[in-house]
Amino acid sequence: MLAGFEYRKLDVEGVTINCAIAGTGPPLLLLHGYPQNHLMWRHVAPVLAADHTVVLADLRGYGDSGKPAPDADGLVYAKRSMARDQVGLMRQLGFTEFGLIGHDRGARVAHRLVLDHPAAVPRLAVLDIVPTRHVFGHVTRAMATAYYHWFFLSTGHGIPEHLIGGDPGFWVRSLIGPLLGPGASLEPEVMDDYIRCFTDPRTIAASCADYRAAAGTDLIDDEESFAAGQRIDCPVLALWGTEAFVGRGYQPLEVWSQYATDVRGTALPTGHFLPEEAPDLVITALGEFFG
Repeated sequence: MLAGFEYRKLDVEGVTINCAIAGTGPPLLLLHGYPQNHLMWRHVAPVLAADHTVVLADLRGYGDSGKPAPDADGLVYAKRSMARDQVGLMRQLGFTEFGLIGHDRGARVAHRLVLDHPAAVPRLAVLDIVPTRHVFGHVTRAMATAYYHWFFLSTGHGIPEHLIGGDPGFWVRSLIGPLLGPGASLEPEVMDDYIRCFTDPRTIAASCADYRAAAGTDLIDDEESFAAGQRIDCPVLALWGTEAFVGRGYQPLEVWSQYATDVRGTALPTGHFLPEEAPDLVITALGEFFG
């Protein structure tokens, strides 16, 4: 669906990672959020490709990437594992160093990636998140209401898998719709592709495992990193939507300053899906940051 992009599927340590590539110049890796895939960057990526080699990847378990069966310990869908996929992908494409942009779940993978592989990333942009450790450490009624799916998806015993599998289209639409800013919408064909991926029971199982890992092994990893004094050393750009919970519930720059040494950023007049709601503003901010 992205004209001008070359699609490739690469095996990274036994997991197939689907990606789309275009442009020349310094590499940028863009990671999507939930419940989406690489198409969320469709308005932003072609413009960035004028000056950069842009790589759009589907996270493991999402889109058309591989969907290994979840494990009981949560390691298969730990952010550490998902980050390792993306470092391996970029190395196979010939890039040992790359700019990194993540939205939602992709930003959480990106956060772990720069902690585990700091030499790989000279600059990081995170869109509409604060760190997982901070979210779980500041649970309020407003947070639990806005992010109810964090708790629903991490429920065990196959409950969310069974319920989502009964009507994946309803689930995807009902989750995305309220998170969009006033008056915003997605193209029907794009929404259909997000739903297409969630008609695969393996995607549902993988995405639930992703959220379970966030509440389990990821949180343990994040606590250990924070306690050890590990911080993001590269410059960080944080963008968030004024109509999204991150903008309403947190002071994002203050929060990120506890996790990184060099943070800047701003709010945009959007809901949660910044690259789809205000692509021109996102392009401008990313262009100024990455050069």
